[in-house]
Amino acid sequence: MAKKDGPAIDIGIEEKQRKAIAEGLSALLADSYTLYLKTHNYHWNVTGPMFNTLHLMFETQYNELALAVDLIAERIRALGVYAPGSYKAFAKLSSIEESEKVPSATAMIADLVKGQETVVRTARKIFPLADKADDEATCDLLTQRIQLHEKTAWMLRSMLE
Repeated sequence: MAKKDGPAIDIGIEEKQRKAIAEGLSALLADSYTLYLKTHNYHWNVTGPMFNTLHLMFETQYNELALAVDLIAERIRALGVYAPGSYKAFAKLSSIEESEKVPSATAMIADLVKGQETVVRTARKIFPLADKADDEATCDLLTQRIQLHEKTAWMLRSMLE
């Protein structure tokens, strides 16, 4: 939802471009928040011989995602658009499916690989819009998110070999 009140925003990015970038970032926010929730769920409920390793790894990952969602939401706001912030909005925007059951530890890892890769693909879709608008701040944010999620997916994937 675009912000209508207050002074005009004049940051060198046209309103139409800001709205399109914010729309993409809203999908990234939804994917990131859904992945955060899923990772936190798996942290609480993982069992088996890899319990301690996975419990700690998932905690590191969900803490990083908690910081990331704030950065993404704040970028949306800096572009002059309200950030989505409800489960209903996230469910509508996210490409990541929620987990309703508690899978095995190995299935958790595989599911989180898919989630990490989904976030990467979502971020990549936004990059051309931000690049075309000379929105360096969004490009920087996206580059950092892509790099981190690709690395996390690789680390998780390595546990499945």
